[in-house]
Amino acid sequence: MSTRSDAELVEAFQRGEERAFNELALRYQEKLYWVARRFTNDHAQADDIVQESLVKAYQALRDFRGESGVFTWLYRIVVNASLNAIRRQRIREVLRLDEVYDEEASPEASPHDAVEKQEEQRLIEEAIERLPEKQKAVFVLRYYDELPYEQISEILKTSVGGLKANYFHAIRKIARYVQNAHETP
Repeated sequence: MSTRSDAELVEAFQRGEERAFNELALRYQEKLYWVARRFTNDHAQADDIVQESLVKAYQALRDFRGESGVFTWLYRIVVNASLNAIRRQRIREVLRLDEVYDEEASPEASPHDAVEKQEEQRLIEEAIERLPEKQKAVFVLRYYDELPYEQISEILKTSVGGLKANYFHAIRKIARYVQNAHETP
């Protein structure tokens, strides 16, 4: 791994050193993967999103002006690609609803058959999936990636106050969803 800073790698790439982009990609690939994975909850889709995002970053890096950090810039690309993938998936699911509307749903396994911790995780993941896009984005970046609100603000291009409100509402909705699931027989 290179000891050069992100800024030095960007400058080297902009001077024509293609290898500098590879170093940046390797530096952040795993973190970017986990951002996409938390949004999509699917390995293959997360891989695709990261690859798509790195292609976009490669194409745009020559014009990168350094107004934000490279890490923040790459995160923003991955978050946007993840949100776009979620939108496309929801559209496909809505279109499929008409096909399966009259079919009976398969019976769900009893919560007693699963380990309590696994069940709780499943409920949390379901609750996260049901969040509005903005709340989901803030929750994933804050809770899983432990990013400070200021950095999330740069990534999502919104105010810190709005982020805090979205995070608070996301937490409440997740807790309410899990609680309701436990109360339902």
